[in-house]
Amino acid sequence: MFSKISRFNAALAVCVLTPALAFAHTGVGQTVGFAHGFTHPVSGLDHVLAMILVGVLAWQLGGRALFLVPTTFVSVMAIGGALGMMGISVPFVEAGIAFSVIVLGAVVALGVRAPLAIAAGVVGLFAIFHGHAHGSEMPAAAAGIAYAAGFMLATAALHIAGIALGYLVGKANEQQGAIVMRSVGGIAALAGVGLLTGLI
Repeated sequence: MFSKISRFNAALAVCVLTPALAFAHTGVGQTVGFAHGFTHPVSGLDHVLAMILVGVLAWQLGGRALFLVPTTFVSVMAIGGALGMMGISVPFVEAGIAFSVIVLGAVVALGVRAPLAIAAGVVGLFAIFHGHAHGSEMPAAAAGIAYAAGFMLATAALHIAGIALGYLVGKANEQQGAIVMRSVGGIAALAGVGLLTGLI
């Protein structure tokens, strides 16, 4: 069983990293764009926590949610990113990002079994704020499509990390795993409060 998981993770890593290698051999604007886009989601605690929590939530819900919840987030985030790149204002972006960490953390901590449509709607709403933040902070020298590909790929990788975290912790010991995941969600929600109030 463990060897199957290891092979899956290795194949997943190849799939995630191959596009990055391909972008590394393109023009300067595209390379800079992809690099900046890829590092943006992983350079802020708020984005990292929210992305991993989306993956954990998808794992908790299981079934079709395992694919549809992260896919919804990445797809809607691209729309938010486009709005940011075009300079179209979205109100309360920073508060929306902080609330995403609070709400997703609380949902994971409480083990809420929301219907798929509601879960997808909630993550889609938060994705607008995260995407807008990525898009509005695109460097002037960056190529837009490469930059978007970078932040979408990094986001997907963080979702996969969240799913893997849920799977590994949950399968190690189901009872203690549930306690660990709920503790993780609670700590993340508290961190979201710290982000919202400026304490973090």
